[in-house]
Amino acid sequence: MKRRKILPMAGLPFIPAAAAPAAPKWPDMTFDPAKAKQIPDPSGDLRIYHEGPTDMLKSMTAGSLRLKAGMSPHPPHKHPEEEFMVVTEGTGWIEIEGKRVNVAPGSMMYCAGNKLHAIKNTGKTPLLFYFYKWIA
Repeated sequence: MKRRKILPMAGLPFIPAAAAPAAPKWPDMTFDPAKAKQIPDPSGDLRIYHEGPTDMLKSMTAGSLRLKAGMSPHPPHKHPEEEFMVVTEGTGWIEIEGKRVNVAPGSMMYCAGNKLHAIKNTGKTPLLFYFYKWIA
């Protein structure tokens, strides 16, 4: 007799085995900046550490840009992803929906999806920032 039929007769419910957990989309790791994808950009040194899904997100982009003095990577733009930017070196400004704020090391921006935003290095040395964009 099958186990499914014996257990109820003994007063015990049949409980199917739990499904195996899904494999992670990418492993836990530390990113080496020397191994990041370097993309030629006239405004500075652009690196992409990760671009693709994660365990919890449909899409994630994590990167950095070391902006040359006086430069902006592009005109104000918007995209469907939410975004954080963290400034670690240099000075400049970040603009969101027309509101401009001066930034320096330790400044962090959050911008919701489809909001117009921009960054510019206003200093005489490079401005390094890290950015994280995602769609859940």
